[in-house]
Amino acid sequence: MAPAPGAQEAPGGSDTAGADGDRGADGGPEAGVGRAAPTGRRLGELVVAAVVTGLGAFVLVDAGSIVVPGSANTLGPRAFPYLVGGLLLVAGVALLVQVLRGRLGEEEGGEDVDLAVRTDWRTVAILAGVFVLHVFTINPLGWPLAGALLFAGSAVALGARPWWRAVAAGVVLALVIQVVFGAWLGLSLPAGPFLRGVPFLHG
Repeated sequence: MAPAPGAQEAPGGSDTAGADGDRGADGGPEAGVGRAAPTGRRLGELVVAAVVTGLGAFVLVDAGSIVVPGSANTLGPRAFPYLVGGLLLVAGVALLVQVLRGRLGEEEGGEDVDLAVRTDWRTVAILAGVFVLHVFTINPLGWPLAGALLFAGSAVALGARPWWRAVAAGVVLALVIQVVFGAWLGLSLPAGPFLRGVPFLHG
């Protein structure tokens, strides 16, 4: 029987409809077509969850072996390892539960990286020099000054401006760390010759 006037048969007949039936509304493959089961990704996330959980348990057990000095007050040197170990353990167990329930992480697209840009070796060399300088100055100058040089030098090398603001932030951050570790956690960081007489800076 001849087709009705004005009606045109699609090339390929029903094959075109069948091919189009395998595509979604956006023209891509229909959900579930050509997709492999995420068995490998599930196993990988289970391994990550198990490693994080085991690491948290190890940190908690190992923190109990830290000797608390008689001068330690309030928190003591075990507080920070207990906090880190507890957070690792909770995160690992939570991730393990999510993976077992089938809630896998979403795959991210490729990073927008310009491969034509060359490595800034000058900045890398300055950062390496700052770290080496910190290692050799922490004992003779003490943590506050060596830490301030580390933070300020790294910030300036990475482009922080003005430089005096980076130096001020480095001094404040180094002093805060000295107080936290020395006065609260009972861990002795070298105060250096300039701050040796300040009692609350020592563990």
